[in-house]
Amino acid sequence: MDNEALWSFFHQLDRTLFLDDEYKPMASVDGPLPIGYGQTISQPSLVVEMTRILDISPDSTVLEIGTGSGYQTALLAHFAHEVYTIERITELSVAAQDRLDRLGLTNIRFKIGDGSLGWPEHAPFDRIMVTAAAGRIPDELFTQLRTGGRMIIPVGPPSWQQLLLITKDAQGLMHRQPVENVRFVELHGKYGWGHD
Repeated sequence: MDNEALWSFFHQLDRTLFLDDEYKPMASVDGPLPIGYGQTISQPSLVVEMTRILDISPDSTVLEIGTGSGYQTALLAHFAHEVYTIERITELSVAAQDRLDRLGLTNIRFKIGDGSLGWPEHAPFDRIMVTAAAGRIPDELFTQLRTGGRMIIPVGPPSWQQLLLITKDAQGLMHRQPVENVRFVELHGKYGWGHD
């Protein structure tokens, strides 16, 4: 991935477009902000770092779990061939779709549902980004990751999580590389904190 191009687009992308009016004045703050329904828009520095680590190429098909405001989705769509994004909260998905349509990003497919189960009809994916914290790595998502693919996901308890880079080798085996400690909202469903 071209880091210079990533940073250039990141600085061009107006974060105020992804925030409600009361939070727009705080758009330049490098921290998470509420977007309603108990969800947040991640801090900009983490968004760009997760995108960099995912190492998207122009022919990549990307699965995003947690559309949220659409801020991260915009970065993914700008650099990928196609993005499949899943959001469990209808209102957030609809609002994000409107924002991204207005930005002219036409290579995004939206789904409302349980993101922890992935989108098997369109698998395998070259890259998977999970923007909510799981108690453990979802089996369904790893299964839908293409051989040689990369997935980034926060895993751990509610108080803090470890951001992991997951790769799948030619034998289909999982490799985990810790990136940094983070704190995300919960990935609801069978891989949330209340499940084994």
